[in-house]
Amino acid sequence: MLASGWVDVAWLVFAAANLIAMGLAPEWETVPFHFIWVSLTLVYGFRLWGVFRTAATLTAVVVGTGAVLTGLILWDAESVDELVEVPLMGAMFLAMVWHAQRRRSAMEGLRRVSDANLRLLHRERQFIQDASHELRTPITVALGHAELVERASREPELAEDARIVVDELQRLRRLADRLLLLATTEDPDFLSRSSVDIPELLAAALQRWAPIDRRWRLEPTEPATVVGDADRLGLALDALVENAVKHTGPGDEIRLGARAQGDLVAVVVADSGAGIPADRLDGIFERFARLDEARSRDLGGVGLGLAIVKAITQAHGGTVTVQSTPGGGSIFQLLLPLRPTTDPASDNRGVTGQILQVDWLHG
Repeated sequence: MLASGWVDVAWLVFAAANLIAMGLAPEWETVPFHFIWVSLTLVYGFRLWGVFRTAATLTAVVVGTGAVLTGLILWDAESVDELVEVPLMGAMFLAMVWHAQRRRSAMEGLRRVSDANLRLLHRERQFIQDASHELRTPITVALGHAELVERASREPELAEDARIVVDELQRLRRLADRLLLLATTEDPDFLSRSSVDIPELLAAALQRWAPIDRRWRLEPTEPATVVGDADRLGLALDALVENAVKHTGPGDEIRLGARAQGDLVAVVVADSGAGIPADRLDGIFERFARLDEARSRDLGGVGLGLAIVKAITQAHGGTVTVQSTPGGGSIFQLLLPLRPTTDPASDNRGVTGQILQVDWLHG
């Protein structure tokens, strides 16, 4: 406010000086006359006065410049035609004021809409967090009872019904957990950053998924370190592997690896499955996106896995990409900022299960 007040004071001094110049130098009166009106337009554009302030200022300028010109006309220093410029400049200024006020009204409307959308998003995120927290306890209790019924039942049909209930409750729990994760991606404490060894991350993921009946391949990778959250990156990698498992069969191959790309490291999950149609690639990272509705539901998918991958990767300052050919499999890449490691040792760790270490990413 203080700086804006000085702008007004400076303009008043400038306008008064030009009014004086108009009277003292009649042969040059056009220059200070236009200086006054141009400076009025500039200062209004900076300040955007209210209606009363604008009317009062415009009246003062019209009266001031008109009075000086009238005096010069009476002294035969100027012709009467010069006086026409005063209402003309006033009309041009009013046109500018009208456009400026329309623009300000439009901007205020956009700001109100933006603020309302932000409040709505905040309430939506808070609702998802609260709902996810509240759902956890009843889901856990119901799941425990269903598992107990499944184990204790001596009737095959009842045991099968209980198993279906257990599967659906587990699916619902995964949905609640993933919704909660997505709702907290913008929280300042979403990531707990530390040095993350990429070969260790890949080896741990393959250790978890190796019992699944697929042909697993792990690429020998050189040491690579990123600054990030190992647990979150593990979740993202698991989501990519889970997606690959869902869209492959026992005879298909799933490959994991990493390679340096300049100052980035590309963490790669590739499969030889059915691939993704070209018209579905753009939306696969959106929430609740599914490639095959029936199959995803049969395998317990809720359409949030790839959305979680995108959210976690972006939280680390990276990007996720996909290349796919129908019938030719898919290649997903997490591109993460790379921090060079000082450990020169090879990090080709062995894992259990049917795993082959091959050089499949280079070349």
